[in-house]
Amino acid sequence: MDKSMLGDLDNLPDEDKMRMSAMIEQLQMRDSLRMYNALVETCFKDCVDTFRRKTLDKQEESCVRRCAEKFLKHSMRVGMRFAELNQGVATPD
Repeated sequence: MDKSMLGDLDNLPDEDKMRMSAMIEQLQMRDSLRMYNALVETCFKDCVDTFRRKTLDKQEESCVRRCAEKFLKHSMRVGMRFAELNQGVATPD
């Protein structure tokens, strides 16, 4: 987040700062859980074919591993790109 956007928070009472901090933490937790759930759902649909056993077979396990790695790399890249774009908006050329 841009420093100028947070500058007004310094003027808030400590109690309001704590509430804002708690709210931000809750939003971050919610977003993390959504990303995790999307990862699990996507990789499960793509990789698990049958329910013959309690555990994944080797092919399913390697598929899930590859899927999760791709998903996380993609999410990180999107986050980095979003940050780059956000910085560009915050400091007009």
